[in-house]
Amino acid sequence: MTYVPLKPVLEAFDQRKRLIVVRAAAVLAVLLLLFARPALTEGSNGHETLEFIGFCLVLVCIAGRLWSILYVGGKKNQELVSSGPFSMTQNPLYFFSTVGAVGVGLIFGSLTAAIALGLASFFIFRVTARKEAEYLLGKFGPAYLAYAQSTPRFWPNPMLFHDPDELQFSTRALKRTFYDGLYFLAIFPAIELLEQFRASGLLFQPLLTLY
Repeated sequence: MTYVPLKPVLEAFDQRKRLIVVRAAAVLAVLLLLFARPALTEGSNGHETLEFIGFCLVLVCIAGRLWSILYVGGKKNQELVSSGPFSMTQNPLYFFSTVGAVGVGLIFGSLTAAIALGLASFFIFRVTARKEAEYLLGKFGPAYLAYAQSTPRFWPNPMLFHDPDELQFSTRALKRTFYDGLYFLAIFPAIELLEQFRASGLLFQPLLTLY
């Protein structure tokens, strides 16, 4: 599916608004998990399987975001980037972030949490991607329109992949993205610590059970 904005705008989307919303949603998700527990018992085969898959998805998220920032870091809204991961999807950073959100839910040991976090991430980034697309259409005109019509909006199409012969990237943007990825990794020990506290009786018992 491709995405064509309804109207071009000349003012770039304020990324600080997106960061505020994403961070607020992350804090809310953590608070909700404090009042819930997975239906699968810690240490069971099912729980360990979900946890392993979730951890792998978080690693995919971090690697994918680093890969994407190699192409767009320092050039966002300044150049029309359409190679590498951006040749397969218009929003690889948002796609990999959503994969990470699903992974966090699985690390918690709950399919319900994984679906809820994935959907929340998808809809938040969908609104942001629309705003950014309107700006890019206003800035790059027909060039962006052609790109949007030939490239999936969210789900990557590997058949479209193409890469430049040379690549210049921003080490500053790469470093910032790496540090952002550590937040995803930090979820794993945080959830493990939460489970240990509950098992030892140091934390209140949860009110909800998530399957």
